[in-house]
Amino acid sequence: MSRPRRADKVESLAGFRTEKTEPTVPYGLLKAARKSGQLNLSGRGLTEVPQNVFRLNIDTPEEAQQNVSFGASDRWWEQTDLTKLLLLPGLTTLDLHDNQLSSLPSALGELQELQQLRLSHNQLTSLPVEVCTLQNLRSLTVQQNLLESLPEELGQLQNLTELDLSSNHLKGLPSSLGCLTCLQKLNLSHNNLSCLPDNVKLLDCSKNQLTNIPASLSEMLALEQLYLRHNKLRILPQLPAPALKELYVGNNQIEQLETEQLACLAVISLLELRDNKIKTLPDQITLLSTLTRLDLTNNDITTLPASLSLLPNLKVLLLEGNPLRGIRRDLLSVGDTLRTRTQGICKEPERADEGPTAMTLPSQASVNLHNIKTLKLLVYSEKQADVIPDELFDAAADQGVTTVNFSKNQLTSIPLRLVELHSSLSDVNLGFNRLTCCSPDICKLLQLIHIDLRNNQLSDLPSEMKNLTKLRSIILSYNRFKSFPEVLYQIASLETVLLGNNQVGVVDPSCLMKLAHLSTLDLSNNDLLNIPPELGLCSSLRCLSLEGNPFRTPRAAIVAKGTDAVLEYLRSRIPT
Repeated sequence: MSRPRRADKVESLAGFRTEKTEPTVPYGLLKAARKSGQLNLSGRGLTEVPQNVFRLNIDTPEEAQQNVSFGASDRWWEQTDLTKLLLLPGLTTLDLHDNQLSSLPSALGELQELQQLRLSHNQLTSLPVEVCTLQNLRSLTVQQNLLESLPEELGQLQNLTELDLSSNHLKGLPSSLGCLTCLQKLNLSHNNLSCLPDNVKLLDCSKNQLTNIPASLSEMLALEQLYLRHNKLRILPQLPAPALKELYVGNNQIEQLETEQLACLAVISLLELRDNKIKTLPDQITLLSTLTRLDLTNNDITTLPASLSLLPNLKVLLLEGNPLRGIRRDLLSVGDTLRTRTQGICKEPERADEGPTAMTLPSQASVNLHNIKTLKLLVYSEKQADVIPDELFDAAADQGVTTVNFSKNQLTSIPLRLVELHSSLSDVNLGFNRLTCCSPDICKLLQLIHIDLRNNQLSDLPSEMKNLTKLRSIILSYNRFKSFPEVLYQIASLETVLLGNNQVGVVDPSCLMKLAHLSTLDLSNNDLLNIPPELGLCSSLRCLSLEGNPFRTPRAAIVAKGTDAVLEYLRSRIPT
């Protein structure tokens, strides 16, 4: 029998060239997919989608060409329709993330039942127009690619609810993006955008080049969360979006807050303004009557208006890293609820429980179920207790608790049952106890963002703490550390480290420079005999506190001028 001819045209020099190998999927995997209805192609290093995947339910399998009998489990003609990770007309989910794909075939448009398309972490420079014909598509994730533009036809995806385009090279967006009326979540962070779309519930435009916000953004009637971190904004955007509850504009160049902008935030509950250049707060801050959390970390604020105390719902006010006068520094640490009577700024502290009575309110009971179920808050503070009652952890089970406050007790070790809250816990306060060591068990709290361990007897931290990849702030003031904890150098997410009032004698600037997000570092009242000039190269620092150490240089007059002056002085001392 003669050999069949190839359909493709054969070049005259084909015999002298290495033919391109057609990417394939192992036959055994395809055979199993015919039975299970599932085929996972992620993480296989593919540069293109193999043809044997496209034709899985079209081509007759190899065993059918042979003279063999089939058992019940091998009846290929009774194969299962694949519904996941396979290129078939009935496909609903296609996951090709973490490959080396540089392009997609036009045949993708035939998958009209597709609802989820995951293409993250590839080498795509464009999306084929055929993707825009997938009328049932609800989720499209294309983060970490090389996209420079998007097809204008993208607006045809009428059922799209989630679109992730972060970490690409986008400079603009198609005007048809406004036609995506079902879109609820849009991530545009880490691009080169200078303009924005105008309708979603969650919009993330962090780390772009935005200098202002288009007026069309005010027409986003459904917008609830807006992220504008790490841009070039000089004024707080005027955003009369009626549903906006959370606004994140940290790491910009905002210098002042105007009444007009504040008045627009009618239902705002969280306002993040950290790492800007704000010098004063207007008395009209009282317009934010629904505000519960205000983050002003690392600005240039010297005084606070008394009107701040009139905000009825304000629970958390973050002020660390400001040159404030007249308020004790230990009341301004990250994570504190502002509870000082100084200058009438905030409300009186709540009274400690005095035991149940006939008039005991639910909030005064030993287990506050309202706090646990509604606020996701577990509090057992100021009890002078050496153990945390099991009934608290029993009540918190499966409640998604995010915040724990066990401060001001007599704890000598971290409660073992704290690990039971690992799936949701992000904020832990164990300050003002008698902890002599930090148990590695706390390193299992992988969702942890803030931890307060001040006023204990700690001298070291476990190496396992490097696993806390979401940790942003740690408070270790008033402990017994003699050096900067080595493990903190390995937590790249850290933004705030408070180590004041310890016995720290040395800090390694070369390791600190690796903490690219570190903006607040408190080393005041320690035993530093000299400040290495290379510390001046830590360009991310906005607040560096060194007062109260026995070093001679820089002189006290320079330290008093603030962080910028200190860093500039240190840089000038680096040997050339």
